[in-house]
Amino acid sequence: MKKAIVHIRTWTKFTILITLTAFFMIGAISYIYKPIYSVTLKGELVGYSENKSKLQQRINEYIENGNGENIAFVEINELPEYKLCFLKKNVPTNDEEIFTKVIAEGKNYYKYYAIAVSNEEKAYVSTFEEAQQVIDGLKNKNSNNKDNLSIVEKYETELKEFSNVEKCVADLYVKKVVKKVTSSYAVAAKGVNTSGKKVELGISLIRPVSGTVTSRFGSRWGRSHKGIDIGAPRGSGIKAAAGGTVTTVQTGCTHNYNGSCSCGGGYGNYLIITHGNGVQTLYGHCTSILVKTGQKVSQGQSIATVGSTGNSFGNHLHLEIRVGGIAQNPQNYLY
Repeated sequence: MKKAIVHIRTWTKFTILITLTAFFMIGAISYIYKPIYSVTLKGELVGYSENKSKLQQRINEYIENGNGENIAFVEINELPEYKLCFLKKNVPTNDEEIFTKVIAEGKNYYKYYAIAVSNEEKAYVSTFEEAQQVIDGLKNKNSNNKDNLSIVEKYETELKEFSNVEKCVADLYVKKVVKKVTSSYAVAAKGVNTSGKKVELGISLIRPVSGTVTSRFGSRWGRSHKGIDIGAPRGSGIKAAAGGTVTTVQTGCTHNYNGSCSCGGGYGNYLIITHGNGVQTLYGHCTSILVKTGQKVSQGQSIATVGSTGNSFGNHLHLEIRVGGIAQNPQNYLY
């Protein structure tokens, strides 16, 4: 029993000694060293941080919000790694430097809004509210493109140049054009060359359609026929006699075979091409028009199809050639 008591006392003293030694060692280490996190980026040591949670939270907030106007988020592919270690207390931390190196790897994504017309982006604004104000402004002004407007939310790495609402409305506004039926006076040639002499055009022409001449230039039914009629099946393709610019297009005529149409002065659906040197060609009574006003066309390009719209009693092409507004006999050049 006595030996057991002695053994317990000895073990207690030994335990106390070990505990005190450990306590003093920890105290000595704590006096000289401190727990800290080493920070590596892409496997390279970039510094030390005492509070990894605070540093990482700051990085996360930057990724979510960035630090500039219109930044939606920041893409950072390489995030820092942390490892707990003990270093001497005089080793400095460098959280700010670590943060700067991490965000230097980031790619900014900007959020803004595009105003599109028929799905084509035309202008850019900073906020959705501004975009909506542009749309409302164009609708209030009854802009001709009001039904083709849309707002597109954009996320891009490059920021576009923004316009203010007033400038967007002014730049995108298109005046509504009221389509008027052209009177026969406006469509008709200024005069007719009745001399029979051929006027040089300065350009070469090709036949716009294959067919038979059914009515010639000159006097017809007590009136002046300012062109020739070429009979051809309905829907036959009509080609541009020469290259030029489409300067007049009249569509919407549905009258056929009644001989009393006033659409386009009786030409029905027709178009006029201006070729230069004061030369124009007119293609009348078409069933469909394949080109638009202002469009450039080349010689031989399909521009319309044969029909019988307007003052017409059968499918044919009415072809006029004008020089300086004066109707010339097309058979001096074609057919």
